[in-house]
Amino acid sequence: MTPRRCPCGTGLPYAECCGRLHDGTASAATAEQLMRSRYSAFAVGDPAYLLATWHPRTRPAALDLDPDVRWTGLEVLATTGGSMLAAEGTVEFRASYRGGAQHEDSRFLREGGRWFYLDGVSLP
Repeated sequence: MTPRRCPCGTGLPYAECCGRLHDGTASAATAEQLMRSRYSAFAVGDPAYLLATWHPRTRPAALDLDPDVRWTGLEVLATTGGSMLAAEGTVEFRASYRGGAQHEDSRFLREGGRWFYLDGVSLP
């Protein structure tokens, strides 16, 4: 049986990619890696991971994922900052789902050695 590919688009098996972040055995080293893992959390239906990686300043009290949304692909279009030693970064991406796409420029902060999603701006 072939291992399931990670939804984030790296081509790696899920267990070796975002699965390690989702189960807590690894942490995102960069803003882009966190963004990819968050996309994968949407794709596999893991709202707990999404809330845990959302900055406390902007995190909602709860998050209900729409079970009818089928995520179909992720394109990272640009990044600024967000390296292993940076304190902040942005990732512009297009996340496709059956029937449409979400194009966003997201901001990330690194605090206490961990990356968090802060907020994002939708783009046309």
